[in-house]
Amino acid sequence: MTNSPEHLAGHESLDLHEVINFKTLCLAKSKLMQGLVFDQDLKDLMQKDVIQSMQALQDLQAIYTKAPFETTVPTHRPTPILN
Repeated sequence: MTNSPEHLAGHESLDLHEVINFKTLCLAKSKLMQGLVFDQDLKDLMQKDVIQSMQALQDLQAIYTKAPFETTVPTHRPTPILN
């Protein structure tokens, strides 16, 4: 293994994908819970978490570009059952 690989290994890519999903969920939860909190100190901590999480996600997404796989998003979407 080199110090600066051009591509991540498959398992590293999947692990990174899971971390990005988890961090995105934590960010959404912090944003959502801010509306339910009345304590200003806790609200400030949650806002700080939101800012740090957004920066972390940007850093992780930059690393994710080294993932060896790529997939296209299908243009066809399922037909809704309900109107």
